[in-house]
Order: sequence, then structure tokens, then C-alpha cells
Amino acid sequence: MKGHLGNGAHGSSRWLAVGQSSDHDAARAGEAAAAAALVADDARLLVVFCSHSYDLDALLGAINSRSGGVPLIGCSTAGEIATEGPGDAGVVVTALGGPGFSVSTISAENASDDLRAAGADVGRCALALNGHPNRVLMLLTDGLAGDQQEIVRGAYGVVGASVPLVGGCAGDGLEMRSTYQLHNDRVMQNAVVGAALGSEAPLGIGVRHGWRRVGEPVVVTRSSDNRVYTLNDRRAVDVYFEHLDPPADARRDSAAFTRFALTHPLGLSGRSHEDHVRFVGEANFDDGSIGFIAEVPQGGLAWFMEGDAESVLEATGAACADALAALDGGSPLGMIAFDCIARRGVLGDDGISSEVSRIAQIADGAPVAGFYTYGEIARTHGQSGFHNQTLVVLAVG
Repeated sequence: MKGHLGNGAHGSSRWLAVGQSSDHDAARAGEAAAAAALVADDARLLVVFCSHSYDLDALLGAINSRSGGVPLIGCSTAGEIATEGPGDAGVVVTALGGPGFSVSTISAENASDDLRAAGADVGRCALALNGHPNRVLMLLTDGLAGDQQEIVRGAYGVVGASVPLVGGCAGDGLEMRSTYQLHNDRVMQNAVVGAALGSEAPLGIGVRHGWRRVGEPVVVTRSSDNRVYTLNDRRAVDVYFEHLDPPADARRDSAAFTRFALTHPLGLSGRSHEDHVRFVGEANFDDGSIGFIAEVPQGGLAWFMEGDAESVLEATGAACADALAALDGGSPLGMIAFDCIARRGVLGDDGISSEVSRIAQIADGAPVAGFYTYGEIARTHGQSGFHNQTLVVLAVG
């Protein structure tokens, strides 16, 4: 399919619009999506979500040529989301504009050398905002670079509790090899990019996952960073098998294990109304350990989890409702969704279409954009804020 779809919403001094293209040619796709999103000449920020299969330099060149160099952040994806529905191998451009917004962007390269320092470096762009009472810091990261919670801690250490964090980890279509981060005219890897957004109107964040606990809790008796070696003083992978009874191939084949684990995460007890979910990325059948995308603290309680299409879609509605509740009764200009690729695995093709339709219905005519991630960021209180297998929604009032 070629062409583009765009729509937008305007406030008295702010506007938000979304353009989408699935053209296979990078330059044509970038130009088409940017043209649909740039509905006025006072854009303040462009946010780009795109397939890693594009010639990303050509894609950015076309977008920047069309915009005249409007500040831009973005990343590669495991699939894109727009008002008209989900897609693969395409590009979605969101434009925010008008004097009611203020924006500052930044990037930090070589993030894996010191993830906390990278988060702190990007957090400093929020300090450049002034004049608007409502603020949020959007972070787009390389989810393959290490413990993403360290990035959140670094950003929080700079902005404190007054600026919420939102965002997601770039994808590469589930190849799990390399992801890309975009800043203005640069294509990067192993980076964190950020945009601090100030607004005259409220900004709301919702976060829900839809997974349910399975069986009795387990104690993380030995772990180090992203790796868990023992649960209840036994090999972690053996305990995982006992609780969830995966098919035979998942017990011996790494790829089959990961496919099964996509829909059977680990839940860590949190202070909020829901557990923090950790994606079970892989298993070492020799030493019995399990690898995660983020830290699993030693000594804590954990639960294995499962879900289905109904529970995941219920969480979608709840996340959107939570985000809208922060708008003090106002209607959104638009909604940006950071949706874990594992939730897509539960829903299937028909289910993800239903999910995006549900988000669009709740947005009540306002445009929708987003992407399928390798991890999600949502910090509205406390230092923790990295999530797996979760939907995070930013409502722009």
C-alpha cells in the first residue's frame, strides 16, 4: 500500500497532527508523512516512528526538507501505530505546534558506557524549558543497550519529581540485533534521545499492562543486574517451567523459549496498583539462569504472569482513561501510545487493530500515533519508571 493518512487537532494556541505512509521508498515515505503532519507553519516538534528497514538517512532528509528543520526526535520500531490502525514497515510522523508549546531536544550517544549518565544528560534538556506550567520529558532509547531503569534513574536525578517521564525503547522488527535513534538530521545507535515538552494545557500519562499473576509468589534468591540465577534457591529456569508448563520445544530451544516467554512475563511487586512487569528475554539452559531487559532485584518477591486478549484490551481502556483523567475534563489534542511488542503477540493481527480502534475511539476524534516497543517508560512518581509488556499512553491536552 502506498500513500499517506493524516489528521490533526487544534487548540487555541496549540495543534497536533499525525501523518502516516507505507511507501517502500524512504524519501517518498518521509515526504508524504511529513506533509500530512505539517498542517500549519509553526511546528515546534516532530516525533518520528519508523521501520528500521528504511534508508533512515534518506527518510530523515525528506522529512527535514519538508519541515525546514523543525526539531525532531524519533526511533525505529517493531511496528507503527496511527489513527487509521497499526502497520509494519512504514513511518508515522507526529507534529506539535503553536505558541502554546515550548520544546527542547537533546541526544546522548554511547549510552551503554554509562546508562545513568546518558539519562542525566538527556534530562538536562528539561531545564531549558520556561514559561509553560505543564511539562513532560519524552525519552526514546536503545532497549538493547542494557538496564533501562538506569536511564530513568539518571533522568530523574536531574528533573526530580516535578517532570514526569514518558517514552519507549526502539525496536528492529523483533530481529533483536540493532535499533536506531533519530535526532534532527542524525541517525544513531546505542543512544538516548529526548524532547522536553512544555504546554499551556495539562499532559496526562496512563500505564497499564493487563497481565495476571499465576500461582504462588517466588523469591529472587540470586540475581545480578538483568540476570536471575535462582528462584526459591533453585535454578530459575526450572522454577519457570514448573509454574508455567511450556511446550517441549521451549524447554530446549532458545528461540522457542523466547516466543513462549513473550506472553509469560515476570511481575515484581510495586507500590502502585499494578506489578512492574519484566520481559523474560532468554534462558541459559546450561546454568539455569534467565535473562531480562531490566534489573530484577535480589531478595524481592516475584510472580509469573499470563494474559489474554480480553485482559490486555481492558488494560488499554484503563491506560487511556488514566491519561485523560489528568486533563481536568478537557479534550485531548492527540494521544501517543508506547505499546510493548509482547502485547501485540497476545492480541494478534485482529486484536491490535481492535486495540488501536479502541484508543482512537477514546481519543474522540483526536489523532493517535505510537509504536510497538522493546520496553516502555512512564514515571509519574518515585524513581522507578521502566516497564515491560505494558501500554503507556501520553494524552496531550
